Amino acid sequence: MELTFDLADDAATRSLGAHLAAVLRLGDVVALHGDLGAGKTTLTRGLVQALCGADEEVPSPTYTLVQSYDGPEFPIWHFDLYRMNAPDEVMELGWDETQDGVALIEWPERAGRYLPSVRLDLTLEMVGEQRRARLEPVGEDWQKRLDGFRF
Repeated sequence: MELTFDLADDAATRSLGAHLAAVLRLGDVVALHGDLGAGKTTLTRGLVQALCGADEEVPSPTYTLVQSYDGPEFPIWHFDLYRMNAPDEVMELGWDETQDGVALIEWPERAGRYLPSVRLDLTLEMVGEQRRARLEPVGEDWQKRLDGFRF
C-alpha cells in the first residue's frame, strides 16, 4: 500500500507532519527521503510541533547531525545523515537509544544496515511548483495504522 499526497506549500507540508504525529508510537522510525530542499525538515517541524507544542524550535540538524526533543509520551530524535561518511557513524549519535522513542531520519540510506526493517518510508519530491509526498509502509503494523489515513 502506498499513499500519495500533493502539498501546495510549506503549510501543507507541516500539516502532513502534524497528522503523522497522531499515528506515531514508541519505537517508530520514519525514513525521510528527498533531495536537498524537498521539505524533509519542514515536515519534521510540523510533526515535532504537533507533539511538543507550536513554540518548539525545530532547526535542521544538518551540522549537528541529530536534534532531540522531549515529547509528552516519548523522546523524538531527528537525524540528518547527509554529512556522514560511513554507516557505523550512526552509533556515535545515540542511534541505539531510538527504540525508546521515535526516530525521524533524513538521508536514511546513509544508515546502511542500521536502518530498521520496519519503518515508514516517506519521500518528498518537487512536482512543478508543489511538493508530492509518498508514504510507503514497510511492515504490517505501519500498513494497518495508515489504512484510511487522510490529512
